[in-house]
Amino acid sequence: METFSLENQKSAGFSTYLAIGSFGIGTIILILHFLFPHKDGILILGFFYTLFAILINGITFLNLLFQFFIKPTEREDLAIKMLIMLANIPITLLYIYIVFHKF
Repeated sequence: METFSLENQKSAGFSTYLAIGSFGIGTIILILHFLFPHKDGILILGFFYTLFAILINGITFLNLLFQFFIKPTEREDLAIKMLIMLANIPITLLYIYIVFHKF
Protein backbone atom coordinates (compact mmCIF):
# COMPACT_ATOMS: atom_id res chain seq x y z
CA MET A 1 0.00 0.00 0.00
CA GLU A 2 1.39 3.36 -0.99
CA THR A 3 1.46 6.31 1.34
CA PHE A 4 0.02 9.63 0.31
CA SER A 5 1.92 12.87 0.41
CA LEU A 6 0.40 15.68 2.46
CA GLU A 7 -0.04 17.77 -0.70
CA ASN A 8 -1.95 14.99 -2.46
CA GLN A 9 -4.19 14.44 0.54
CA LYS A 10 -5.17 18.11 0.61
CA SER A 11 -5.94 18.45 -3.09
CA ALA A 12 -7.58 15.06 -3.43
CA GLY A 13 -9.54 15.50 -0.22
CA PHE A 14 -10.81 18.87 -1.39
CA SER A 15 -12.06 17.45 -4.67
CA THR A 16 -13.95 14.67 -2.91
CA TYR A 17 -15.51 17.07 -0.42
CA LEU A 18 -16.41 19.41 -3.26
CA ALA A 19 -18.09 16.62 -5.23
CA ILE A 20 -20.04 15.41 -2.19
CA GLY A 21 -20.92 18.98 -1.18
CA SER A 22 -22.11 19.81 -4.70
CA PHE A 23 -24.29 16.72 -4.71
CA GLY A 24 -25.70 17.54 -1.27
CA ILE A 25 -26.51 21.18 -2.04
CA GLY A 26 -28.06 20.21 -5.38
CA THR A 27 -30.22 17.61 -3.66
CA ILE A 28 -31.36 20.14 -1.04
CA ILE A 29 -32.33 22.62 -3.77
CA LEU A 30 -34.27 19.86 -5.58
CA ILE A 31 -36.13 18.96 -2.38
CA LEU A 32 -36.91 22.63 -1.75
CA HIS A 33 -38.27 22.87 -5.28
CA PHE A 34 -40.66 19.99 -4.56
CA LEU A 35 -41.69 21.40 -1.19
CA PHE A 36 -42.40 24.85 -2.64
CA PRO A 37 -43.21 24.22 -6.31
CA HIS A 38 -44.66 27.69 -7.01
CA LYS A 39 -41.66 29.64 -5.73
CA ASP A 40 -39.73 30.85 -8.74
CA GLY A 41 -36.86 31.95 -6.52
CA ILE A 42 -35.90 28.33 -5.86
CA LEU A 43 -35.81 27.60 -9.58
CA ILE A 44 -33.61 30.65 -10.17
CA LEU A 45 -31.38 29.67 -7.24
CA GLY A 46 -31.03 26.19 -8.71
CA PHE A 47 -30.11 27.61 -12.11
CA PHE A 48 -27.39 29.87 -10.75
CA TYR A 49 -26.16 27.18 -8.38
CA THR A 50 -25.80 24.80 -11.33
CA LEU A 51 -23.74 27.37 -13.25
CA PHE A 52 -21.55 28.04 -10.20
CA ALA A 53 -21.08 24.32 -9.51
CA ILE A 54 -20.10 23.67 -13.14
CA LEU A 55 -17.48 26.40 -12.94
CA ILE A 56 -15.95 25.36 -9.60
CA ASN A 57 -16.12 21.61 -10.27
CA GLY A 58 -14.70 22.14 -13.76
CA ILE A 59 -11.71 24.07 -12.45
CA THR A 60 -11.09 21.41 -9.80
CA PHE A 61 -11.41 18.64 -12.38
CA LEU A 62 -8.89 20.36 -14.65
CA ASN A 63 -6.51 20.63 -11.69
CA LEU A 64 -6.86 16.89 -11.05
CA LEU A 65 -6.32 16.18 -14.75
CA PHE A 66 -3.15 18.31 -14.72
CA GLN A 67 -1.89 16.45 -11.65
CA PHE A 68 -2.76 13.16 -13.37
CA PHE A 69 -0.27 13.95 -16.13
CA ILE A 70 2.54 15.35 -13.98
CA LYS A 71 2.38 12.81 -11.14
CA PRO A 72 2.48 9.35 -12.70
CA THR A 73 2.89 7.58 -9.34
CA GLU A 74 -0.45 8.93 -8.08
CA ARG A 75 -2.53 8.29 -11.19
CA GLU A 76 -4.76 5.64 -9.68
CA ASP A 77 -5.84 7.85 -6.79
CA LEU A 78 -6.30 10.88 -9.04
CA ALA A 79 -8.36 8.84 -11.51
CA ILE A 80 -10.68 7.78 -8.69
CA LYS A 81 -11.08 11.41 -7.59
CA MET A 82 -11.86 12.45 -11.17
CA LEU A 83 -14.48 9.69 -11.49
CA ILE A 84 -16.11 10.83 -8.25
CA MET A 85 -16.33 14.35 -9.66
CA LEU A 86 -17.66 13.11 -13.01
CA ALA A 87 -20.41 11.18 -11.22
CA ASN A 88 -22.13 14.51 -10.52
CA ILE A 89 -22.79 15.10 -14.22
CA PRO A 90 -25.47 12.41 -14.74
CA ILE A 91 -26.97 13.24 -11.35
CA THR A 92 -27.28 16.91 -12.36
CA LEU A 93 -28.83 15.97 -15.69
CA LEU A 94 -31.32 13.71 -13.91
CA TYR A 95 -32.26 16.53 -11.51
CA ILE A 96 -32.75 18.95 -14.40
CA TYR A 97 -34.92 16.38 -16.20
CA ILE A 98 -37.00 15.85 -13.05
CA VAL A 99 -37.53 19.59 -12.51
CA PHE A 100 -38.66 20.27 -16.05
CA HIS A 101 -40.78 17.15 -16.51
CA LYS A 102 -42.33 16.91 -12.99
CA PHE A 103 -43.11 13.23 -12.63
